Amino acid sequence: MKIAIPGELDPKEKRVAMVPANVKKLVDLGAEVMVESGAGRFCGFTDQDFQSAGATILSNHQEVIRAGDLILRLRKPPLEEVEWLRPGAIHISYLDPFNEPELIRALAQKGVSAICMELIPRTTRAQKMDALSSQANLAGYVSVILAADHLPQIFPMMTTPAGTIPPARVFIIGAGVAGLQAIATAKRLGAIVEAFDTRPVVEEQVRSLGGRFVTIDVGETGETEQGYARELTPEQLRLQQEGMARHCEKSDVVITTAQVFGRRAPRIVTADMISRMKPGSVVVDLAVETGGNVEGSVLDEIVEKNGVKIIGLGALPSRVAFDASQMYSNNLTNLVTDYWDGEQKAFRLDLDDEIIRACLVTHQGEIRDQRLVSTKETE
Repeated sequence: MKIAIPGELDPKEKRVAMVPANVKKLVDLGAEVMVESGAGRFCGFTDQDFQSAGATILSNHQEVIRAGDLILRLRKPPLEEVEWLRPGAIHISYLDPFNEPELIRALAQKGVSAICMELIPRTTRAQKMDALSSQANLAGYVSVILAADHLPQIFPMMTTPAGTIPPARVFIIGAGVAGLQAIATAKRLGAIVEAFDTRPVVEEQVRSLGGRFVTIDVGETGETEQGYARELTPEQLRLQQEGMARHCEKSDVVITTAQVFGRRAPRIVTADMISRMKPGSVVVDLAVETGGNVEGSVLDEIVEKNGVKIIGLGALPSRVAFDASQMYSNNLTNLVTDYWDGEQKAFRLDLDDEIIRACLVTHQGEIRDQRLVSTKETE
């Protein structure tokens, strides 16, 4: 089987889908691996590194994609690239399937078997393949580093001959994977950390990391089968905002991480809440790429409102591209090796397997996920 690793086209994207160490693992399985020239340059991997791992280097982006029986990449493919894929090829990447109905239809019509990394189930067996979690972990870390860089004060308490500097106060909204890592990072830097989540079940995790869990009564909430927070009603959002406003007002840093899978991110921090924050405070919107939690945040920009910096930078894991690539590459390698047929030396789709059933969105000319069929019909 020929496995193709194309370079990423988005200028903000510094990650590579497969690192040399994992290329070697695939070659050792019997695969023929082709990597686009320069694919790993932003995270420190040269073409020679990939060649030493057993890969063939191809200089043309289109040639790499046309050659692959199995294509491994990070970002969703541009629509025009679907025509380059072989009928029957297997394509694995992020796909943003609920917002890209035209892309999903095109992949089905081309006869491509498309595996969506966002739909890897959050089960014990699939943890090692869960790219959303691995990359969200790093995004949570980076969000705190960005906040520390833009905050005009230090995070830890410091006692000096000139006086005592009080610790920064950090308020984190959402205690999923990204939020928990943000809590841990801010705490390690010496801040006083508070966190809020609509799921009371995460309180113990917040406390175990040294944060104080903020309780705001918004009525019955909970989480989905996949472990995501359920979408709140308008009344619940109003109650949540009123409670959070008091904590934002006294915080030096606010980090929002709330996202609802397949939907626009909920608007949580309003312009009024920001106007009540101290000048010099920093707000980081980790959901800016899916619509934003913060009123006034702008994708890939840092804006200032009433002296408060609102950071809306996207692709945060790409800012630590070396480690992010290692983790995503491990996710892909675990996925491929779990379904590798050693005799045929090929990746085999087991349609009865629970993981494949969850993440295989197109196969043999059909859209398999009924949620996406519904999206198609309503477009």
